[in-house]
Amino acid sequence: MTRPTFTKEDFLSRLKKGLVGLPTSTASEILNDYELHFTDGAAEGRTEAEVAAALGDPDRLARELRAEAGAQRWHQEKNPSAAAAAVFAVLGLGAIDILILLPILMGVIGTLFGLLIAVVALFVSGGGIMVAGPFIGAPGGPFAAILAGLGLMAGATCAGALLAIVTIWLVNGLVWFARLHYRLLKPALEPQSTQNSATFVTGDPA
Repeated sequence: MTRPTFTKEDFLSRLKKGLVGLPTSTASEILNDYELHFTDGAAEGRTEAEVAAALGDPDRLARELRAEAGAQRWHQEKNPSAAAAAVFAVLGLGAIDILILLPILMGVIGTLFGLLIAVVALFVSGGGIMVAGPFIGAPGGPFAAILAGLGLMAGATCAGALLAIVTIWLVNGLVWFARLHYRLLKPALEPQSTQNSATFVTGDPA
């Protein structure tokens, strides 16, 4: 299938549109980097269409850049917001094998969410037993009620920690899978020399 040809303006416009949602500074740096490729290409006697063809499809490029940005944020922050951003960014690649895995992924996420609700309920129940048990005549007396409540809260805390570890493994696995199968453009989001950047982006997309 013949690739569409782009002028510099068309390429950068579509790339900018695809980067909506990234931090403004990050998007600006990326656009400046790719604009520089056109400037260097013109200095070497290459047409805008030739440079654009070497850089690849701007829509796909934007999806990959967003996915890599989500992955980098996850590795830096490791919080629920960063995890959600990484998952949605990777799914945004629109790759067929990721979409095939989507039902399984949604099932796993649903299970983890259900377990999270159960952990919170267990912790709250333990707190309630520890506080109210001594005053409602719980079996075994006040001391037993306090110990039972503490035990439930400790168990919920341990279960929550294990749940967090599993969730981290899941997000790391999804990011690893995406990086293994697709050309995520990590160098484009990090300081680099123009020469190294040009070498990276002129390869054919996977």
